[in-house]
Amino acid sequence: MNQALGIDIGGSSIKSARVNPETGDLLTDIASTPLADRRSVDDVLELVRGIIAAQPEILPVGVGFPGVVRQGRTKPATHLEHGWNNFDFLGAIRSCTSGPVAVLNDADAAGLAEMRFGAGLRYNGPDGGPVLLITLGTGIGTALFHRGCLFPNLELGHIEIDGADAELLAAASVRTHKHLDWQRWGAQVNRYLQTIERLLSPELIIIGGGVSENFAHFSEFLVTEAVVRPARLGNAAGLVGATLAIPPALP
Repeated sequence: MNQALGIDIGGSSIKSARVNPETGDLLTDIASTPLADRRSVDDVLELVRGIIAAQPEILPVGVGFPGVVRQGRTKPATHLEHGWNNFDFLGAIRSCTSGPVAVLNDADAAGLAEMRFGAGLRYNGPDGGPVLLITLGTGIGTALFHRGCLFPNLELGHIEIDGADAELLAAASVRTHKHLDWQRWGAQVNRYLQTIERLLSPELIIIGGGVSENFAHFSEFLVTEAVVRPARLGNAAGLVGATLAIPPALP
């Protein structure tokens, strides 16, 4: 399988692109479809079906979802509307195509890509220590790996800091909405990272999401024992990682 369709459902848009899962390379530009107020199950499914239908041929499809996914069924997602609890998202995507399909948490998808092709590559073997990927976007997503193995559906973006959800402190959307400069926001991110570090003691923290492209603007305000690096695949990590979860086609 040297070509697949990666779909990344975020808090504000759905991104998609063709990917070579064997190399991690994007084969097309990333297309972005704004969600705006279209956050219901029916709305998101309509948009995803449209993305799949727009492909000129049948492709394997990997979808990253901004919430917990267990055996293809979703749990409520903070940035989407009601109706996602125990929804068979995998079955719904399978009804759109005859090709193989995978659905997983979006941060887990980004982590898979970074461990295979990106900043976590050196930690992907049997001697690799704990690696935590944190996506900073509309909310906060997290993915934890040890010796290259994923602990799925880790929702550490919702831990409490001073009685409030961590997303209200350190998500990239907070910097935008509150018009914070990089130093102020970076200090808030650092508070979150230090809290996580006390819980997990990772050797490497990878910062993902679109804000990773601006890592140089706030990295100096991050003071941790762990090494902190930006996601090497940037905002494409979720797309690439979603395709890595696709099961092989039956002969």
